[in-house]
Amino acid sequence: MGGRAEHGDAVPDPAQQLLHVPVQRHRPGRHAVVARPFVLPARHRVWPPFIIRPRNGSDYPFPAPDQEVPVVLGEWWSRNAVDVEKDAVMSGQRPVRSDAYTVNGLTGQLYQCANETFTAVVQPNTTVLLRVINAALNTHLFFKVAGHNFTVVAVDACYTANYTTDTLVLAPGNTVDALIFTDARPGSYYMAVEPHDTISPSTMDTSNDNSTATAILLYNGTSATTKPAMPTMPNSSDTTTANAFYFGLRGLAMEIPSPVDVNMTIELGLGQLPCDTTQTSCAGSSFAAAMNGVSFRLPTGMSLLEAQFNGNPGGVYTADFPDGVPSNGTAMVEGTKVRSLPYNSTVEIVLQNPLAFPAENHPIHLHGFNFFVLAQGLGTFTPGNTSAYNLVDPVSRNTIAVPTGSWAVIRFRANNPGMWFFHCHLDAHVPMGLAMVFAVENGTTPDSMLPPPPADLPMC
Repeated sequence: MGGRAEHGDAVPDPAQQLLHVPVQRHRPGRHAVVARPFVLPARHRVWPPFIIRPRNGSDYPFPAPDQEVPVVLGEWWSRNAVDVEKDAVMSGQRPVRSDAYTVNGLTGQLYQCANETFTAVVQPNTTVLLRVINAALNTHLFFKVAGHNFTVVAVDACYTANYTTDTLVLAPGNTVDALIFTDARPGSYYMAVEPHDTISPSTMDTSNDNSTATAILLYNGTSATTKPAMPTMPNSSDTTTANAFYFGLRGLAMEIPSPVDVNMTIELGLGQLPCDTTQTSCAGSSFAAAMNGVSFRLPTGMSLLEAQFNGNPGGVYTADFPDGVPSNGTAMVEGTKVRSLPYNSTVEIVLQNPLAFPAENHPIHLHGFNFFVLAQGLGTFTPGNTSAYNLVDPVSRNTIAVPTGSWAVIRFRANNPGMWFFHCHLDAHVPMGLAMVFAVENGTTPDSMLPPPPADLPMC
């Protein structure tokens, strides 16, 4: 699913190889590779970091760091992760928790079966840019560095106003760029990762200390055998710390699209449906999820984009995704429903995650666009309550965590024709149906129209 590449995308540095990402030292006007490279272990090179740098002639809107360190957070199963998901789908249940968490593909030293530890060597009294990426499939994560605070400068590849915190919170798919200043006592400091349990009722044993992955921030000149200092981690169910992080972010002042042409409220929900005939190990009912009561199903005969381009949605999708929440008691339905959007229309969506049973913090991701987060809050959104909107410097991002019993208001301009998936970024919730699609119509100029497929496009 998709369409035309997003307008204005920064071009990645061609020297930035996907399988060998160098730690870089920045000076005005140039990028010079330092001696010590960052290389993911061979068995984890299927998801290395992809770094997008400023355009040539542009600078960061913050002091240039002396060093960059990519930090990829992930999950590790003792089984093939594809089989874990397949078993969950076939049984209609949630997938089992991962057996470990990782930092740059390594668990660190605190697990019983501990393996290697990623170590970043830094110079004292310098500024280090940590590019933190949550590549986990199903887990929100807390991230801390002992003895250091963060200054957040970007989320989801969008710059932010400087935000100081000692704890980063990342939903699956989130990225956070954060500066740290190495002014602590020279030594060894753990970078620690723990799961943030957002499911109600809780599924994690908070007394279990075996779920902490670690890496090491080592000051140059310190012995590698020095015992690292450990940060005090939040409790796994600490929603106060998580919400403070999510709700506290601000962006850079810029023009917010207006007036609003399309208003929608989308309620996120978990529930159950009868087992599908393909679910060979499902007993009676299956976990399901929905947006506005519609549990999304991907088409099987033709892609949505092809149907849109051909102007023939018949049998592939219907353009009747509801703009509002169904009345109480309405049964969940399955369907391939999309919402058509006129080209260049301004769309505002209230995302509502009710306090229901079961419930979970849903990180909602939009393909093809960034959106502005105008407001967030706990409880139920009051229609027309625009007094809480931030129309000066809202954060811009492409994935927003909507905690249980909370709401968020997002706004974007639909200036990218095509079929764009809007879904929960918890991997397990996509086959459950927590998704929908925006069908952005063509504009009137060649640059605003969906191009035809290339002549050499491989056919399925």
